[in-house]
Amino acid sequence: MNQTENNRPLVDGVPALERKLKEVREAQAQFATFSQEQVDRIFRAAALAANHARLPLAKMAVEETGMGVVEDKVIKNNYAAEYIYNAYKHTKTCGIIEQDPAYGTTRIAEPIGVVAAVIPTTNPTSTAIFKSLICLKTRNAIIISPHPRAKKSTIAAAKIVLDAAVKAGAPENIIGWIDIPSLEMTNTLMQEADIILATGGPGMVRAAYSSGKPALGVGAGNTPAVIDASADIRKAVNSIVHSKTFDNGMICASEQSVIVDKTIYDAVRREFLKCGCYFLTPDETEKVRKTILINGALNSKIVGQRAATIAGLAGVTIPEETRVLIGEVTSVDISEEFAHEKLSPVLAMYRSENFEQAVEYADQLVKDGGYGHTASLYVDEVNHREKIEQFAARMKTCRIVINTPSSHGGIGDLYNFKLAPSLTLGCGSWGGNSVSENVGVKHLLNIKTVAERRENMLWFRTPQKVYFKKGCLPVALRELQDVLHRKRAFLVTDEFLFKSGKMSCITEPLQQMGIPYQVFSDVQSDPTLACAKEGAELMRTFQPDVIIALGGGSAMDAAKIMWVLYEHPDADFADMAMRFLDIRKRTYEFPEMGEKAYFIAVPTSSGTGSEVTPFAVITDESTGAKYPLADYQLLPNMAIIDTDLMMSQPRGLTSASGIDAMTHALEAYASVMATDFTDGLALKALKNIFTYLPECYENGEHAPLAREKMANASTMAGMAFANAFLGVCHSMAHKLGAFHHLPHGVANAILITDIMRYNIAEAPQKMGTFSQYPYPNALPRYCECARFVGVTGDTDEEVFENFIVKIEELKARVGIKKTIHDYGVTEEDFLATLDEMCEQAFDDQCTGANPRYPLISEIKAMYLKAFYGETPAEEKDSAEKGA
Repeated sequence: MNQTENNRPLVDGVPALERKLKEVREAQAQFATFSQEQVDRIFRAAALAANHARLPLAKMAVEETGMGVVEDKVIKNNYAAEYIYNAYKHTKTCGIIEQDPAYGTTRIAEPIGVVAAVIPTTNPTSTAIFKSLICLKTRNAIIISPHPRAKKSTIAAAKIVLDAAVKAGAPENIIGWIDIPSLEMTNTLMQEADIILATGGPGMVRAAYSSGKPALGVGAGNTPAVIDASADIRKAVNSIVHSKTFDNGMICASEQSVIVDKTIYDAVRREFLKCGCYFLTPDETEKVRKTILINGALNSKIVGQRAATIAGLAGVTIPEETRVLIGEVTSVDISEEFAHEKLSPVLAMYRSENFEQAVEYADQLVKDGGYGHTASLYVDEVNHREKIEQFAARMKTCRIVINTPSSHGGIGDLYNFKLAPSLTLGCGSWGGNSVSENVGVKHLLNIKTVAERRENMLWFRTPQKVYFKKGCLPVALRELQDVLHRKRAFLVTDEFLFKSGKMSCITEPLQQMGIPYQVFSDVQSDPTLACAKEGAELMRTFQPDVIIALGGGSAMDAAKIMWVLYEHPDADFADMAMRFLDIRKRTYEFPEMGEKAYFIAVPTSSGTGSEVTPFAVITDESTGAKYPLADYQLLPNMAIIDTDLMMSQPRGLTSASGIDAMTHALEAYASVMATDFTDGLALKALKNIFTYLPECYENGEHAPLAREKMANASTMAGMAFANAFLGVCHSMAHKLGAFHHLPHGVANAILITDIMRYNIAEAPQKMGTFSQYPYPNALPRYCECARFVGVTGDTDEEVFENFIVKIEELKARVGIKKTIHDYGVTEEDFLATLDEMCEQAFDDQCTGANPRYPLISEIKAMYLKAFYGETPAEEKDSAEKGA
């Protein structure tokens, strides 16, 4: 085994590298247990040691490689130690780095493991210092693969950092290197490391990304610098020369081409001459062209050399003190040698007709070989912000520096203090890289996030004002004049209520207050978009500042849609109807309502609860599509529940609407989104319904107390489901109404008990998803409802069965039939639409809050049960096969 002068085994072949990898992995496993305090102490000691060695390392690098400028390499080494330490000295990289007890999240930093670091010959010491330091800060180990022509200086830099780190307490083998680098050993290292930090030529970077391991590689640069007519010429030229001469142009972010507006071209040229630059003659330009590229690749003999040396290689004689060679060229095509990255004090200079052409040139130069890296613009940044925006929008580069020497500006923290300091500059997907920013410590950490279960903030939303009591309507309407100071009212109702004279309960108070009004009475039982558009057009002509909806759910739905169209004529109903999982996170943002008109809802039936809900349904008559809208912007501003308007409800409406309200309460109580605020309303609504619905059905016109209690029940149930939402019973009922025109309350009545049985499964195929819903609990929830309305039993199962009996008895008492078939829907029509109904019911907005998340096949089974009832099993099997 070959030894170094310090008796350390030489890493001079793959077997030796495998042994080194084992040692380094063992060291990293130990280092991974270190505390933040220990790591920070090691990080500081290593940075100090590297900084102390900045000058000897710089001299060694230039002596070994024959490239660059000692004084500039001193700055590079200083930067790699000082700026990296300063940037990350307070950064947490060990263990818990962030905690948020309120949201229940903890972020924990873990090291990645062993880092394979490929070091370029252009920056052999500074890049080694940089990569070693960020590995130490993140508790990673690093094995360095130096460039063969720079191995002595690279290893010297790594050893200085290692010795200081070990002295400060780091494991002995936390930094390693290859002593006799070869392509085989570099490939082996990249394949066996945990992550690769690759800085080098395109071939090396491609090899890193194809190694099968995560890689942080950087692409080539070909930075164009645009000097706009508005720029400070002296600052621009001096900045470019400062950057281009820094270490003889070997930083990959340095300017490769300058594009100058024609109006200042001569002035810029003079300034370059003043700064010691040399403009090549056409013949000299041609000679230098042949020196820049050899066989289509950058001539390594010019990299990092002085301008005079490069000129001599081309057979051109220039003053020895020349700082930059400038070739004035016209083509930005890749066939132009000056359009390539040159990594030396050689610049191309272009004349542009205007800013637009300058941007075109810059864009093409980036395409020629600098995708993702850096672009530069000199401009009056105060008065020409639009040019910065235009340039930034066009450049496919990850760093766009303004009025800045691009070599220094690109590496960060020198001319802009929010750009992270780094000597590994990511070029994003444009440059074939995995990162698009300056690489730092965060890229060498695995972050674990511990997310504790939390219940999101809940809500309870109602209209601003809810007035209720028999005879309250005229009193509540006085607010239009006394409090709200409204001037013009638009009334929406259906034809029956209008012709029956029911509107007088509103029109007479309006007349007494001197408030002009217009009545729209063409609302049908299934309101259409055409109807809503007609009403909205009348509103736009009449310009009301209050809208009053009188009637059942249809009139209120139509009025809500008219309200939307009146305030927002371009509203897109398809987007508004988009189903959501959480109303607070919906993709579509509902427009703000109430800017033109105040909305008042006055129900004439006790069932829908629309007067206090954020829902509305409208049908597009041209396509048959139903748009169920749900958003709290649709909440009425005021609801007025006056039992006087409900005394004459027919028995059929009383029955259907009463059972609809019962279903609202049951589904809101069993919902995954139920809360204490909705529970109380749902329970009281159920008690009122079981107590007073039969009397309303049998003798409603002469039972004012029962009517009032049912009106209250409807509104309370509406408030409950406006906040807890509903379930699959409503999803399925919506489709029975759409496909077979069953009254909504009747459809709910037929389905509800079968769906309750379905929901109580203790181990369903799927359960509802909501943060506050921990496990299936529909059975105890239904039993709470049952006990509240007086149902008893020895077990929950017995209470539930007795509750089902009580619900069925109530349905029978108010005239609800048993099955869908009993309401005249033929078997042929039902089966023909069954599959489509099942899919649409599954995708209904109400489905998501159901305690048991249904499969489409389960919905189908419940529909069949609701159609056939208790028919023989063989008949149902036959029907299912036919479907």
